[in-house]
Amino acid sequence: MSGFQRRKAALSDGTSTPQLPSLAEQLSFLDYPRPFKNPHYVKKAFRRSKNVKAVLTQERERERVERERRRLERIESGMEVDGEPSVEEDFPTCEYLSIARSQLLTARVDTSIEAPPSLLPQRHYCDITGLEAPYTDPATRLRYHDKSIYELIKGLAKRQRCEGQSGGFVLRVV
Repeated sequence: MSGFQRRKAALSDGTSTPQLPSLAEQLSFLDYPRPFKNPHYVKKAFRRSKNVKAVLTQERERERVERERRRLERIESGMEVDGEPSVEEDFPTCEYLSIARSQLLTARVDTSIEAPPSLLPQRHYCDITGLEAPYTDPATRLRYHDKSIYELIKGLAKRQRCEGQSGGFVLRVV
């Protein structure tokens, strides 16, 4: 019987001593009870988050259903005289109650997907630091924040300027 077979037989034998846990297993906190966790907590199924467009669509639909329900209640009670609901009765049930209805319908907000692009001028940022850049180097077209950054740009070789501006690839001039 070779040495390997003897060792294998000794390991498979039930009389061998049990393996002691390693130092890493002894110091591990994974198996200790955590008193701050609820032992009866059951994790719910995976819930997928909705994007902004879906949330806004559902909110508009919920408000439309609420307005329709209130309109039907007015019709059943006989309160509607000329068929045109008043602004207060037809107003959506949301936090915009203090805003006039005409302003609400024409207002565009930042969270609206349908909002047009901003009319404000685009901000420019420094190519080196990421701070606002009021200056542009006419030779290299790099934007810079102040004169100390400009001195740094002037000291760079053309290859280094291209790497900083384009993020990795270098254009060769022939």
